[in-house]
Amino acid sequence: MEQAEIDNQNGDAVALNRTLVDDLKNRGILQSPRIESAFQDVLRHHFLPATPLEEVYSDRAISAKQDQNGQWISSSSQPAIMAIMLEQLGLEPGHKILEIGAGTGYNAALMTYIVGEAGQVVTVDIDEDLVESAREHLTMAGYEQVQVVCADGGYGYPEAAPFDRIILTVAAPDITPAWWEQMKPDGRLVLPLTFKGSMKSIAFKQVDDHLESISVKECGFIPLRGDFAATSSNRVQLGPIQGMYVETDSEVPIDPDAVYRLLTSPGKDWETGVEVAVWDVLAGDLWMWLALHESRMCKLVAEGEVVAQDIVPSVIGIDGKQKSASTAALVDETALFALMRPPDQPVPLVERDKLFASDSPFVLPFKLFLRQFGSDEATAQRLVTQIQTWEAAGRPSSDEMQIRAYPKNAAYEPSESEYLLEKQWTKIVLAWSEAARMTEG
Repeated sequence: MEQAEIDNQNGDAVALNRTLVDDLKNRGILQSPRIESAFQDVLRHHFLPATPLEEVYSDRAISAKQDQNGQWISSSSQPAIMAIMLEQLGLEPGHKILEIGAGTGYNAALMTYIVGEAGQVVTVDIDEDLVESAREHLTMAGYEQVQVVCADGGYGYPEAAPFDRIILTVAAPDITPAWWEQMKPDGRLVLPLTFKGSMKSIAFKQVDDHLESISVKECGFIPLRGDFAATSSNRVQLGPIQGMYVETDSEVPIDPDAVYRLLTSPGKDWETGVEVAVWDVLAGDLWMWLALHESRMCKLVAEGEVVAQDIVPSVIGIDGKQKSASTAALVDETALFALMRPPDQPVPLVERDKLFASDSPFVLPFKLFLRQFGSDEATAQRLVTQIQTWEAAGRPSSDEMQIRAYPKNAAYEPSESEYLLEKQWTKIVLAWSEAARMTEG
């Protein structure tokens, strides 16, 4: 039932919410009438009571808790990705759901609306203060039947298992045994899974002895905390300056002094002839293509005062308590190759909470260049060719990926067209669509 609450300074919450929902629908993000109705009737400002309504009803993530360095550790997710994941989840009336990452409680309320009185939603968060506030928000919004639990979500919630659906609203480095075990045989698991420096929201169903993707979408989420959190990325400081480093998710050998000398030497710029957005470069489709084809791909990052020195040829800068700038790069033994904006184009500095706004430099396209440090022109040309091959293949996207997860001890040998990623508890097998494979070959 709609609760029309007028705020004289901020406007009509119901009207603002309707505008947001109409926008999500017009963009093809909201597709199911049941999910659309949930977004219409569950008002987000009940879960963000201290936030101005214009911000609440914008399509952006909003911080719910930050650490001492200003890094977000909990948030109300961007409505667009919430809608996408609810579509992936395939909820039906009467379903029992486990949510890992209660946040403000808003997503739990949306799911409760969809599954109805016969359904059940259990939402878990690791911090007692977040649990208490989520519980208060849910009660205020009329969804006090949601069970809010303070626990480490990596263990699931065995007291209420098994579940028809399990959803994570935090990024996980792997699929923990508990989530697999606590899902019904015909259930579905939706989670932001990280691999190769990228993150995908994947909807899995169980097929025989493994999980198989039925939907793969781009996403960006705060990392899972607790016993099953990702281990720290392999960060290698470059040279004598604090705040400049290479970040990898593998044991790529890096000589930090050599990389620093390369970065501070003259470079040669190559035009790729391809237009991209920042997301493509740092975590999206182009990054995924390059990371699977080039084992030495990494992230090149500057933080703090070193950002202003423009040593790192970055594609985006983030403004906050600590400034940062970053790009994707290939680190070779004697050379370095960094993706960048056109040489005459300044790197934009964007506030973190405005990254995904429709007019943000983060989402607007730019002409992609490559800066070569060192004399290895053959590798520079190979990397440019890889980027152009991705373009010629139709920019293979997350939607065109098939992903399977096997238990760690499964004896699975990938085919020539598949990529096998070994994780702590699972083997992840990735494959592109047939069209992408044909172009790749």
